[in-house]
Amino acid sequence: MIKLFTSDKIRALDRYTTEHDGVSSIELINRVAEQFVQSFSRLYRPQVNPVVILAGPGNNGADALAIAVELVRMRYETELFLFNIKNNLSHECSEKRAVVCNEPGLRFHEVTGSFTMPKLNERHVIIDGLFGVGLNRPLEKGFAVLVKRVNESGCQIVSIDIPSGLYADSNRGRAEEEAIIHATHTFTVETPKLCFFLPENDIYVGNVETLPINLSREGKEELSTPYYLVTDHDISAALLPRERFAHKGTFGHLLLISGSRGKSGAAILAAKAALRSGVGKLTVHLPVCCETAMQCALPEAMLNLDQHNDYSTRLLSLEPYNTIAVGPGLGQAELTGSMLEDLLLRATTPLVVDADALNILGERRDLLARIPECSVLTPHPKELERMVGYCTSGEQRLEEASFLAQQYSVYVILKGHYSAICSPGGNVYFNPTGNSGMATAGSGDVLTGIIGGLLAQGYRPLAAAIVATYIHGLAGDYYAARFSDRALIASDLISLLPEAFKAFSA
Repeated sequence: MIKLFTSDKIRALDRYTTEHDGVSSIELINRVAEQFVQSFSRLYRPQVNPVVILAGPGNNGADALAIAVELVRMRYETELFLFNIKNNLSHECSEKRAVVCNEPGLRFHEVTGSFTMPKLNERHVIIDGLFGVGLNRPLEKGFAVLVKRVNESGCQIVSIDIPSGLYADSNRGRAEEEAIIHATHTFTVETPKLCFFLPENDIYVGNVETLPINLSREGKEELSTPYYLVTDHDISAALLPRERFAHKGTFGHLLLISGSRGKSGAAILAAKAALRSGVGKLTVHLPVCCETAMQCALPEAMLNLDQHNDYSTRLLSLEPYNTIAVGPGLGQAELTGSMLEDLLLRATTPLVVDADALNILGERRDLLARIPECSVLTPHPKELERMVGYCTSGEQRLEEASFLAQQYSVYVILKGHYSAICSPGGNVYFNPTGNSGMATAGSGDVLTGIIGGLLAQGYRPLAAAIVATYIHGLAGDYYAARFSDRALIASDLISLLPEAFKAFSA
């Protein structure tokens, strides 16, 4: 896992590196410049793209000054503006100022009063080094005007570490008119910032690339955080081996409760995904009207037919099953709600709860307390809000999802571009895989099937949630890379699950 830190922890990690690893703050700035220029030069060419660099008075500005020197030496046409309005540069920025003053070929301007924007054209690239993660109040007056002009310039904008004006942690309650850079690219230092994982900030950060500068490993281990980014190494470590002498009973028996009239497709997608995840046996409980469609689409599944023709109303014994998943295409009939209540009372193992089962919980919130501990809930934003109430931002939704997980001792996967797995202990694990093509009907049903299949095989709930979410997104990324994210449909995800799992086979 990659630890994700709040702004105060980021500053503490910088201090720890300088104090314990014998690395000066100037050396860290030089590392930022070196990594930044390497990434920048892959996107923009010296002969084509003139560069305008805007540097603030703090260490983000010091990074910008160091970058200016490196770009000039690589023959970029570079113009640098250092905004020293209050004559109060940080120690590091002051040191770098002395360097740039003596750099031949660099057009350097120190702004202490009024500022006139240079003439720009569509080939110019603006590097934003005005303010970093230490910012904790809105930009005002001249800086607000400057940010507005930069955003209106029509130029590509590359931000150092974080777009100026954006807070690294919480941006809740900020007015739409506040001055924040709209970056084309953000080259963030060492680890992504928490605000990058929230949908409302996407318009500011653009494409994000992380620049490694080797901050103290011991410092990272010592600093606590509830936030993590999942990596492929985590998936490799979490996947359980499949023994050569195993049999279908070894890999568990999943009961999938799903489907209703007109929604047999959701049941089929979840069932196929469960089988593709490696579950040994699958029984699908569904109404009579879905029988033919399921038997034709998936002969590998066993069926447990409800007594009702159009929707599910009653469950028999739950003893044969290792895990139960409920919700895809279930419908919200009154008797179906009663069946869900009965399931919550009788279940003795963690459940996977999705789709219409979540919607029923939203209508009957008293049932939330009856969900078995360590169950996995998989709401998209609207399903979450039906359970917790209206949220004004992605930040609030994440907080509510995390509170829900802690309050009821369950795992909540808040689905989105960076799906967040919220644990009962308060930790949040962000998933990096997936793309906009997965915002399509049935995608969530596929995820439910994978989670249920993994749980039935003996995965712990947290591991099942993390692995399933990552593999699900990876299958979508494979399709988007090979064909198009625009053309992706849910069944495409299932067809690429074998390839996604194979990526982690020994």
